[in-house]
Amino acid sequence: MLFKSLALTAAVVGSAVAQRPSNESICDYYTTALLKNNTAANQLTLLTLVVNTAVIGNYTTPNVGIMVPGILAPGTFNGTDVNLAPYFSGALASTNTGGSSGMSVNFLDGGGADPLKMNKPANDTTSNQYILLTHLYEYFGTLLGCSMQGTSSDYVAYSGDESMYEVHKFMDLSAAEVGYFITQVALSGASFGVTAEDLQPVGTALSTLFGHRCSAATVVIPTQQSALQAICIDDTCPVAVTDANCTAYTMAAVEPVSANSSNIASSTAHGTATSTGSSSATATSSGAAATATKNAAAQLGVGMAAVAGGFAALLL
Repeated sequence: MLFKSLALTAAVVGSAVAQRPSNESICDYYTTALLKNNTAANQLTLLTLVVNTAVIGNYTTPNVGIMVPGILAPGTFNGTDVNLAPYFSGALASTNTGGSSGMSVNFLDGGGADPLKMNKPANDTTSNQYILLTHLYEYFGTLLGCSMQGTSSDYVAYSGDESMYEVHKFMDLSAAEVGYFITQVALSGASFGVTAEDLQPVGTALSTLFGHRCSAATVVIPTQQSALQAICIDDTCPVAVTDANCTAYTMAAVEPVSANSSNIASSTAHGTATSTGSSSATATSSGAAATATKNAAAQLGVGMAAVAGGFAALLL
């Protein structure tokens, strides 16, 4: 009933949304628009909806008519095939657990897509999946300006790693992979009625922070220190336009190897047990996902190339 009510509200918001006041954050504005009361609990609900939809695709119907294939679905970005699922399933030794090379970690060990469809991060509170999803709720809450976050236990502040480069450095992500990820986040927001005008600065921020090779250290979470943030570090990634500092990124980009008996982690950097079994989330075919992304993005009408130089053809 909650999902149906939210989706119907999103449809109304999407068709008749007023311009967001400049002194009100995206999180605060859309929490009120969709959930009426701007509380910490409702802000967490909003971020849960947006993040879960970005990860697995649409699971609330009806919505405003924008299809979201999801990060776990194979697709294409700017003509390049993309499949991010192996980074989440443990199929690749790509996770930084504190050592000198990437390790295989299964981030779908808390039930995969099923709990996300129930508006939860996982079926438990100890899995890698739970840690990953709750960190995403918290991290994006800060990026979107959730004013009630950290004021109560209903929605706690982000306390994870301050450097997204350190978290992702063994993944060797390309411009197409990072661009596809950002596309799914943008489409998810749009599917709940977030306007193109509000999505544009979000896309710009994500691209500037994470999508440019050699970008200088910066603060993302106000309570944390300045740190390297680029997750796009291979040769296809555009170099930061200002203050590029390639020497700060001391590790050369190396493509992660497949998981094997010697690189399956017994624990993550957070010290939680890691399942060595496989788990899968619902994914559409590559062709269907690519078509859906192209059609849905076209409805938003804002070129990523215009707002985040170097990522052509991503429409927010």
